[in-house]
Amino acid sequence: MATTNLAPTALSAGVSTGSKAPRPGTKMKSFYPSWFFIPAVALYVIFFAVPTFASFYFSLTRWDLFESTFIGIGNFVEFFQDPQLLNGFIHTFEYGFATSAAKVILGFFLAVILTSPVVARGYIRAVIFFPVLISTIGVGIMFKSLLDPFHGIVNGVLGVFHLPQPGWFTDPNLALASIAAVDVWKGVGIATLIFMAGIVAIPSEYFEAAKMDGASSWKIIRTITIPLTRPATATVIILSLIGGLRSFDLIWATTGGGPGFTSDVIASVIYKEYQAGFFGLSTAGNVILFIVVTAIMVPLSSFLNRKAVEL
Repeated sequence: MATTNLAPTALSAGVSTGSKAPRPGTKMKSFYPSWFFIPAVALYVIFFAVPTFASFYFSLTRWDLFESTFIGIGNFVEFFQDPQLLNGFIHTFEYGFATSAAKVILGFFLAVILTSPVVARGYIRAVIFFPVLISTIGVGIMFKSLLDPFHGIVNGVLGVFHLPQPGWFTDPNLALASIAAVDVWKGVGIATLIFMAGIVAIPSEYFEAAKMDGASSWKIIRTITIPLTRPATATVIILSLIGGLRSFDLIWATTGGGPGFTSDVIASVIYKEYQAGFFGLSTAGNVILFIVVTAIMVPLSSFLNRKAVEL
């Protein structure tokens, strides 16, 4: 009876017991019609492709809301000749690479700790991830108040212990580093979460075998955890570096690019140029930022993903 019942089911489903599995690399027909992709393509073209190409054109012009005059690469020449703009360009790299490196290192070691049997592990995970949920502007305003050189709580506590009370956001030598530290505090939760997912995915047999062989905790991290979390590391590096190179809102909420121009990055400089009415120059800055981020991230992403696959 079982054989009689199964045969019609197999035939009705179009499955043959003697049929061969599709060969590797064989293209399978999609279940969905191709026109299902039209809305996504239309949105991409309208909100990304068209503005991108328009930006490339307007970066070669001197324009306002009503007319434009083609001036070639004049905006780009002026951009790199202006010390303020060039300093913002340099600060962008310093800020992006510093925050990215800090998030990768801190996120990894926090993930190692929080995937181990520590006391109050769930509470610590929530505390570390909570800043991610807060608005970036809100974080900037909060730290601007906490780190105020005269009325801030942090300097007030330092004063009780007769320690130096620096101007975190008002000292030209500390402003950009202070913002970077706040950025790391806010964003390290995402890095930790990604690393935790990568560590949990490692088969427990590897750790058990290493412990049976007498491997120390550091050797386990160096020979097992770090190599096998390489895909997670690649993801964290890419996301944090893109975010660092494009950072604007936290810098604007805390210092506005000051004091002077010491904490300006390319995004804040672009915004100031828009405010001043230099639309062509600021559009050229946007194009430069787009080209720089693309030139860095495409080969870096390819390299990191290739290493992860080779693993």
